[in-house]
Amino acid sequence: SPSGWPLPRIVLANERQAKRTKSCIMLHMQGGVSQHHTFTVPEHKAQNKQIATSVPGVWFCELFPQLAACMDDICLIRGMSTGNSVHERARILMHTGHNPNGTVQYPSIGNIGSAELGSDTAELPNFVSIYAGSDGLGSGPLHRSTPAYLGPKHAPVPVNDPSKGIENLKPAVELAVFDQSAKLLEEFEAAAQAARPSAPGAAQRANYRKAQQLLSSEKMKAFDLERETPEVRDGYGASQYGKSLLLARRLVEAGVPFVEVTLDGWDDHGGADKNIARRAKYLDPATAYLLRDLKQRGMLDNTLVVFMSEFGRTPQLKDSGYNQTLGAGHYANAWTTWLAGGGVQGGRVIGQVDAKGGEVTDRPVNAQDFLATICCSLQIDYHKEYMSKEGRPMTFLTKSATPVAEVF
Repeated sequence: SPSGWPLPRIVLANERQAKRTKSCIMLHMQGGVSQHHTFTVPEHKAQNKQIATSVPGVWFCELFPQLAACMDDICLIRGMSTGNSVHERARILMHTGHNPNGTVQYPSIGNIGSAELGSDTAELPNFVSIYAGSDGLGSGPLHRSTPAYLGPKHAPVPVNDPSKGIENLKPAVELAVFDQSAKLLEEFEAAAQAARPSAPGAAQRANYRKAQQLLSSEKMKAFDLERETPEVRDGYGASQYGKSLLLARRLVEAGVPFVEVTLDGWDDHGGADKNIARRAKYLDPATAYLLRDLKQRGMLDNTLVVFMSEFGRTPQLKDSGYNQTLGAGHYANAWTTWLAGGGVQGGRVIGQVDAKGGEVTDRPVNAQDFLATICCSLQIDYHKEYMSKEGRPMTFLTKSATPVAEVF
């Protein structure tokens, strides 16, 4: 393998091995999570106490006791270092592995998951993007993954409110009448497409058929949170974030291979301490419950949970000043993400930072390597060639992408 680590190609090349169902729940914290107030408390001028996790020698911020108890299943990557601290550009980098250049569009990891883990005949979407609300200072438009050369059928299906599921999916007339009208429309469009074939026309027909399929599918019940027991709903909590995690679990359980949950509002200029203390009250119990719920249902081994953001926040450079207090400004040189499930070895910490939490002193990880690690967990060949509409061969990641082997 050009990556120097042949695991994905060995697995994919073994034709006798039965295909294992893999899925991913990506928890995207939009705006930039302060590593200092979550999972990498600095030794120098920390604002919060550290608490012991379930793994000896590994410490979290005191605001996350329930996730600390789940550390046996979590693999921390404390050496994230990407160098890009501009919100929208950094979000694209962390989703695609490429800095935007204005000429070439690249798909995100969710679009790749749809293409490689999904099915054209699936009743449910292969990629669902759930908005978990905004709690704090926004940082630009909500990130929505673009399928680029993979085509529109691998675009995410958005859910703006987890309590409502996919909105506007009920026909204005009886289903039988709607089906007759849809059949007539299909006949007209098939004739037009045969006379003048076009890629956009074919994509539109495919998306329309998918919508028709969803209208009558029994699997649409996966979007109904009321079908869960009160005990489980209480476990995830009443916040929009907690409901989003419950919906994500239900969708993965029903066969959706990739679900992204985005919680906006993490752009904590002026300091992260009070803001994260507020969010942690629902984020910590809900996220920990997701891990326990997946494990109890026997789903964690084949479901990768990713906790990520576009970058971290500044170490304390001065005692006061805008963006200079702990966790206030954008910082992409040293920050933290974590993975759980999906074949990842829990209880591990990859990378180290200095006492201020500002520099990676061991095992830096860039965006390409981070995404290659996710691909390895999901058994996706990240060097597979796709063809762009211009006839140019494209790969998701570059030849230099190297998975973090210690994760496995």
